[in-house]
Amino acid sequence: MNELKKYTDQFKTREKLQPVFFIGHGSPMNGIEQNIFSKKWQEIGKTIDLPCAVLVVSAHWLTTGTLVTAMSEPKTIHDFGGFPQELFNVQYPAPGSPFLAEETAKLITSTNVGLDHDWGLDHGTWTVVRHMFPDANVPVLQLSIDYNKPAIYHYNLAKELYHLRKQGVLIIGSGNMIHNLRMIDWNNMAAPGFGFDWAKSLNEIFKKKILSKDHKDLIEYERLGEAARLAIPTPDHYYPMLYSLALMNDKDDVSIFNDEYVGGSLSMTSFRLG
Repeated sequence: MNELKKYTDQFKTREKLQPVFFIGHGSPMNGIEQNIFSKKWQEIGKTIDLPCAVLVVSAHWLTTGTLVTAMSEPKTIHDFGGFPQELFNVQYPAPGSPFLAEETAKLITSTNVGLDHDWGLDHGTWTVVRHMFPDANVPVLQLSIDYNKPAIYHYNLAKELYHLRKQGVLIIGSGNMIHNLRMIDWNNMAAPGFGFDWAKSLNEIFKKKILSKDHKDLIEYERLGEAARLAIPTPDHYYPMLYSLALMNDKDDVSIFNDEYVGGSLSMTSFRLG
């Protein structure tokens, strides 16, 4: 009983809110490479208050209905192909938190949230979080994306998670706000700053609206024209950004980082709230 009390005390309301991040995770190789993206993730881990847990909404867990990982020891999922064996060898043995999974499920009242014991940590999560917390000493959970629901549904659902910020939980949306793999220029993957004109134009619009806390057009992104159609051919990598935006309050500072393009049609642009 004393151990349970000690564990649950970690999740009591704190005076200081945890920040919220949207992180463009890009290639799985960022999980093992030392580059401008991974170095920034390392810096974040060193400069924020140690969270009691991390909850990630990853572009790579799409479900019918909403689920949260509830196992004590989530597995490392290598959900990709064609990469070096070194990447497949990576294990990120962060613990889970069945207690926090249950608390998260209770917070969400707009839908029933299932407790999942099969998934684990996909590359949208571990490639980022292993740089932030290399000792794997912070519990990590994932919240799935109900892919049958529209953007406004995800934005409103995310608002129900706000209390977790008060409890010291670090919430991360992990995707890419501009993500069109079919249009990538593979000959210019390593060219610094190489982005197609439509990608650059839309990225600037996204940043302006994020910094001004203007969320309506970001939720109704289809209204942003042809550039949005090209940037978001499917919304899987975009929806995690809406989860992060929904957790913003009026007093949150907003800052942009990793504002770079890859292969012309992918933006690594990320932001921090608070």
